[in-house]
Amino acid sequence: MKNFIQKGDTLTLTAPTGGVASGDGVLVGSLFGIAAGDAAENDNVEVQTTGVFELPKATGAIAQGAKVYWDNTNKNVTTTATANTLIGAATVAAVSGDATVIVRLNV
Repeated sequence: MKNFIQKGDTLTLTAPTGGVASGDGVLVGSLFGIAAGDAAENDNVEVQTTGVFELPKATGAIAQGAKVYWDNTNKNVTTTATANTLIGAATVAAVSGDATVIVRLNV
């Protein structure tokens, strides 16, 4: 195909306010991925948009297979859809006290 650009598994985005560290969730508009390295605010950062990642989570249990959303204010995963961005599904159940959850990113 002459109009093919790239697979899209990794994208170059502009690091948001405050910059990012490797492994951080990065939300730019409706694009979400995991930072592959550190980047200062407004610098380019490579983000992985597919795969399975361990991410910080909000308080509350998350069932295996549940849709999960990125809370960009608190920089964590939640099951609350309102005002948050759908990023994927939990691959492993997490109890309320867990600090992290395993998430498969949806493209």
